[in-house]
Amino acid sequence: MSGRAVNGRWPSRLWVVRHGQSAGNVARDRAHAEGLARIPLEIRDVDVPLSPLGEDQARALGRWFAEGQGNGRPDVILVSPYLRAQETARLFREAGGADADEPICSDERLREKEFGILDGLTTAGVAIDEPQQAEFRKLLGKFYHRPPGGESWCDVIFRLRALLDTVSLHYAGRNVLIVAHQVVVLCMRYVIENLSEAEILAIDKAADVANCAVTEYAFDPAMGKDGGLALVRYNVTAPIEEDAETAVTSAPDAMVGARG
Repeated sequence: MSGRAVNGRWPSRLWVVRHGQSAGNVARDRAHAEGLARIPLEIRDVDVPLSPLGEDQARALGRWFAEGQGNGRPDVILVSPYLRAQETARLFREAGGADADEPICSDERLREKEFGILDGLTTAGVAIDEPQQAEFRKLLGKFYHRPPGGESWCDVIFRLRALLDTVSLHYAGRNVLIVAHQVVVLCMRYVIENLSEAEILAIDKAADVANCAVTEYAFDPAMGKDGGLALVRYNVTAPIEEDAETAVTSAPDAMVGARG
């Protein structure tokens, strides 16, 4: 028997979902509209909850999976420890997206990209308060720029490679759902699809990852010696579009840059 037909390494199906709209998304939009240098949030980014619309989006996603539109349902749920991701996973499960007793497993490697001294600043605020970092970012680009106390996209990729090793070790052949943040979704594509810096930045530039949008992979035994994960769909907002009461949102999160 050919080893290529046996899935001993990858999940059978992998969904990567950005959390629902957060209160940080709303605050960021208001700050930019008013030309503020800093987003008016008095809590840690890790503690930012979903907005009421974000809660509706998470429930709509769960109902969509419950109705069979997700090409199966997850039997493993891995989630960023940030509150908005935790709430998304919980509401998704409550709406029937997964079995009621399916545990929601936090993994800090799925946390939001850390912005260090730029945390809480709008784009205009970075130019005013941290002009040197604004110049560094222009020179290096978002893929390599690491603000003091923060992370580059490469740093996020390092931790996601370790996460995928864990998934490979413990969840081969399973249906795995990951709920995390915009940069995490993009960096997962970079790792899984072996993309270049230019390719992933072009995907990022084309459109923000929508809140509760679905990126889906399926195991393909024909991909390489051990098989691999083939992209089925990216940034699909069908769960939200099909829910008459719920709007699609895709703004970056509360802090500077594409995130969230």
